[in-house]
Amino acid sequence: MAEQGTPVRLSNPFAAVAGAGGVVMDVPEYQAGFDRDHAACTEPMWKLERAQTFYEPDVASWRAMMDGDWERSLALIDDLAAPLADYFRRCQPVRRLRVVELPVTPYLQWEMHILALRAEAGSPCRVVPAARVADLDPLPELVIFSPSLMYEVLYDEYGGGRGGRRITDRAVVEPCLDAVRDLFGEGEDVRDFHRREIVPLPPPVITDEMRAALPAYAHRTEEFRF
Repeated sequence: MAEQGTPVRLSNPFAAVAGAGGVVMDVPEYQAGFDRDHAACTEPMWKLERAQTFYEPDVASWRAMMDGDWERSLALIDDLAAPLADYFRRCQPVRRLRVVELPVTPYLQWEMHILALRAEAGSPCRVVPAARVADLDPLPELVIFSPSLMYEVLYDEYGGGRGGRRITDRAVVEPCLDAVRDLFGEGEDVRDFHRREIVPLPPPVITDEMRAALPAYAHRTEEFRF
């Protein structure tokens, strides 16, 4: 038993995120804060992505997928190659840890093409199976800039972004960063996973149920967030 006053390291550091203090931001505030902190970054940042479905109405290739035009969706992804390469020549790369459940969802099938492209542009991503993090669930969606700064990215019931929560408590942030780094070290390069598991797949099946949420995302900025 630890002596009184001795900090106890959580076996699951992500469990502390929900109760951590932080500044809640709406989408414009979160995006402005993210851009400001990314511009000030002197080291690569880290991203933990757990959910298997998100809604990305501002991304043309995602909308093409939702419209059932998979060829156009892939072509629009290919068009991102040069902008991504330019962006990561100027900015610190994002090291992304992507949790994957099989069989992949239509969203994840689409996203894996983008993540492989990001990796080629200098922003590495590694994949871990959901079974590896089962004892850590429910995992938050995190962007970690330093041992004392991270955002919990917030989503609505469909997986549409609704802002973020800026957390600066080092006692919460640093253990999460350490855990993400460790899991990243175990992961498989997304490009290998993409070639083996994603490229051979037929086009994703988009259901009426998936499309039913689209009217809630009528706003379209046409802005791809790097």
